[in-house]
Amino acid sequence: MDMFGVFLVYAGLIAALVAGISVIKPLHFLGIRTRLRALAVLGLALGATVLGMALPASETHVPAIATRLDEFAPVYQFHEVHAVRVRASQDQCYTAIREVGPEEIALFHTLTWMRRFGRRGPESLINAPARRPILDTALRTGFLLLAEARGREIVIGAVMGPAGPEWARGNRSPEQFKALHTRYAAKIAMNFRVEPAGPGECRIVTETRVFATSPPASRAFAAYWRVIYPGSALIRRMWLRAIQRRAENESRAPLTI
Repeated sequence: MDMFGVFLVYAGLIAALVAGISVIKPLHFLGIRTRLRALAVLGLALGATVLGMALPASETHVPAIATRLDEFAPVYQFHEVHAVRVRASQDQCYTAIREVGPEEIALFHTLTWMRRFGRRGPESLINAPARRPILDTALRTGFLLLAEARGREIVIGAVMGPAGPEWARGNRSPEQFKALHTRYAAKIAMNFRVEPAGPGECRIVTETRVFATSPPASRAFAAYWRVIYPGSALIRRMWLRAIQRRAENESRAPLTI
């Protein structure tokens, strides 16, 4: 249902753009021969976009705790997962996860600039300074380190919306993140996980899960998620490729004595 919502949103936006152009000058080759027909298409397109944003999001429950991410996000309504195979050791992969910077991620600054609507704003995960590990920036600017199993998995989390006075005062802990259930908030948990995949190879997985704490919060986050999802997914894929390059370059580096 969630990917169908994303499809509706973007199909509606593209159709609305085409219809908007046709209101000025009808695009006959698309079958839009009059401005009146263009207005009708525009109305249908905007309706599809609104419907895509408003579709309900179903909950997914993890059947058993298998990763550290499962501990902090056993239930979620929104989800994305990406993976890459890397010719490097588990330690080299994990070090690359911890050390990769935004300047190594293709299109990162372009996509995050669009996400910020061109505004500079304070330092954050979507306004990360160069020459600094991007995970360090995330942990300094709103994300919390939830769990870390060195060489295997790191989990970070954040809360969107009103999260209660303790969290707002900065008294944050992994246990508090687990227990937080204030209304109108969305709990975001994200991990990077390294799995052995054969001699000299690993599989790196990044997964993001979002749990909205109430139906109104779920509806609000659904609209936001379905708009940002394509850009978010592209950033995650480029992020993994940057990690892959760094780890494989390290694995090919000559040993020094």
